[in-house]
Amino acid sequence: MIKIRDLLRKTFGLVKHHVGTDSFGNKYYSVPEQKTWTGQTIRAKRIVEAVNSKEYEYQGESIPSEWDAWIRGRRKDPPTLEEIQKNEQYRKTIKLRAMEAEERETLLQDQAYEEGLIARPRTQIQGHASSPNFQQTVPSEHPSSTANIFQPGSWTPPGPQNKET
Repeated sequence: MIKIRDLLRKTFGLVKHHVGTDSFGNKYYSVPEQKTWTGQTIRAKRIVEAVNSKEYEYQGESIPSEWDAWIRGRRKDPPTLEEIQKNEQYRKTIKLRAMEAEERETLLQDQAYEEGLIARPRTQIQGHASSPNFQQTVPSEHPSSTANIFQPGSWTPPGPQNKET
């Protein structure tokens, strides 16, 4: 069997062993250390053949974290289906607990507002909300736009003031 593999490797190039497939359909391969017909040694690699083979269609979340750790060499053995399912269930549990904690925190904050322990915020600051005419369309004496959204004529300088000396 080894002689057949060596013959195939010398004839067709790299030999890769299918290690597994994830839920997205990505296929994972292990390429053992090999020598080419010219005598060069090719180090062992781990390869993924993504379902979306086009580079611009790739998304970072299209490879599960367990398989990503195997590809990058952070783990020796490829993940099992049971391990992936267990970790997915754990992630769902953590998300539920986080949502429950956020709801409890919101209820406690509302209760503190009602009891007067915490003052309610008076303004929602958005961008340059310190301007008294924020989000108003009439020209005013105060600058109301930032450099990113500056529109000529949106600010009128203050008029002449009478100074008595």
